[in-house]
Amino acid sequence: MTTTELLTNAPRERRWDNQRPRDAATLIIIDRRSRTPKVLMGRRHQGHKFMPGKFVFPGGSIEAGDRTMPVAGMLNPASEMRLVSRVTRPSLVRARALALAAVRETFEETGLIIGSREYGPPESAPEGPWRAFLEHGIFPDLEALQFVARAITPPRRPKRFDTRFFAVDATAIAATVPDIVGPQSELTELAWVSLRDAKRLDLPTITHVIIEELEARIAGGFAPELPVPFYYERRGRFVREEL
Repeated sequence: MTTTELLTNAPRERRWDNQRPRDAATLIIIDRRSRTPKVLMGRRHQGHKFMPGKFVFPGGSIEAGDRTMPVAGMLNPASEMRLVSRVTRPSLVRARALALAAVRETFEETGLIIGSREYGPPESAPEGPWRAFLEHGIFPDLEALQFVARAITPPRRPKRFDTRFFAVDATAIAATVPDIVGPQSELTELAWVSLRDAKRLDLPTITHVIIEELEARIAGGFAPELPVPFYYERRGRFVREEL
């Protein structure tokens, strides 16, 4: 079964009023220090109304501070070009904010701070989660991120997102804040798993598809210049385009 067939045939309720998808971002952390690459996945709390108990990559919507947080490095040009493609109002500011949202959400959900200590601490940081980067002397480093996929939730779902998936090597983890993950947290556990084993977990269908895309990207050399798959629904069926 193709990835588009997998998404089209996935069972889903469509009993909610339609809504415009919200900009969101996800970060896939890849550990390639051994022959078999592993990715970091977290299990969502069973009490969540949206995807309870599913294994996912950390992520969420853009917040105000994501537009102003200082950074050490910029996104590579290939990622920038694709992030501003197929959007109503192309903006490099939004592209940067999406990448920063992925980094911030990863910290909030896992306690992992992605960035660099080489430049000293940022001079300032927005209130909220970004203050942890300032306190630990870490700049978020967007140069380490690669834009690898995009997907839009189909209509009439309880929540709709226009999600950009970024990937980063595990060597970009500059610090870990303990006690973020636990029984009462958004993610109740974390697991480093091979891509093959990840596909055996209880996953949202789109996450399974993105893992397959990631396998192909790694096999193709994992270069930023590789095309970025874009999944969305058209006339009741999912389509896959390349950005």
